[in-house]
Amino acid sequence: MSTLKAHEKVVFEKLFDRGGYVLDFTDPTFSAFFRENHINIDDPKYKFNGASKMKRLRAFWEVEPDVVVSSVLEALLQYAEALGEVGDGDKQKAVETIDRLAGRSRSKSSPASSEADFLATEFAQLNLARLSIDTPFQQVIEQRIGEIHKALSADAPLAVIFLCGSTLEGLLLDAATKNSQQFNQANSAPKDKTSTTKQFHEWTLDSLINVAHEVGLLSLDIKKHSHSLKDFRNYIHPRQQAVQDFRPDAHTAKISWQVLQAAIANLSGQRK
Repeated sequence: MSTLKAHEKVVFEKLFDRGGYVLDFTDPTFSAFFRENHINIDDPKYKFNGASKMKRLRAFWEVEPDVVVSSVLEALLQYAEALGEVGDGDKQKAVETIDRLAGRSRSKSSPASSEADFLATEFAQLNLARLSIDTPFQQVIEQRIGEIHKALSADAPLAVIFLCGSTLEGLLLDAATKNSQQFNQANSAPKDKTSTTKQFHEWTLDSLINVAHEVGLLSLDIKKHSHSLKDFRNYIHPRQQAVQDFRPDAHTAKISWQVLQAAIANLSGQRK
């Protein structure tokens, strides 16, 4: 169960409670929102105090661990902000609580990590040897990083996304294999129709990122800013790219490269 305190619950009640409803969610959209965050909010374990959306949300933060609760509360806060329903004072209190639950420290004078903050982060020379991967795999990663630099210089954002996405997927699959028990038992591990955890080769990059964050291998900013990479496989096919009207630019490429650098720094212990 989470360590959410009474006064902290009051803040989230104020932010999200709309007389038993949660923000503007209907039952279907509420369920869909939680599915996006790898939670089945319709599970009976969240209905011990009643079946209303707010009662299930309260039950959720009662029964789930801090790392899971912090992730969902952060997503809900972002959703509420998009609706224009969050005041600065309430946001600051909510962010401080989410940080505490996630085990993050942040100076009170600094704002929540923004895209600009993330892009401004500079990484020292990445030491791939500290990843503890075999030599042939390390050589492939080094080659791909070299090609990423060339693609960035050539203003080829789609190539950058493919290279960053596939490289990150490979590194996280390696991490999952080495930490199989932690990954398989994580709350956000993807399940099949029988509620059995899927085999690692069936996991999407999105699932790998979410679980790696949950088990403490990746920091929250990587999860938050990896949207340009999560669906990279879809855009390999021109028709799918056209259907989704995906048009990456130099900014998208820069974010993708930053996510990969941050992930390598996390996985190699060069960044906490």
